[in-house]
Amino acid sequence: MTNTIWVNEQIDPCGILYSCIACCDRKQADECHESFKSQLTADQVAQGWITRLREVQSWDDVPVAALKLSF
Repeated sequence: MTNTIWVNEQIDPCGILYSCIACCDRKQADECHESFKSQLTADQVAQGWITRLREVQSWDDVPVAALKLSF
């Protein structure tokens, strides 16, 4: 049985992963994503910073540096 793992990422204009949190709880993932988005300043958005919420099926597909919740 595979569980969906939600991966929240903040990515800088160069495409470098700035912060990442992964969890198995969709509600928690949505709240985290909204927090990531709200923490970006207007200047960061103008520079090209992005937030991304994606789903994976294995902890092997989660970036190594991620804070892993519900592991």
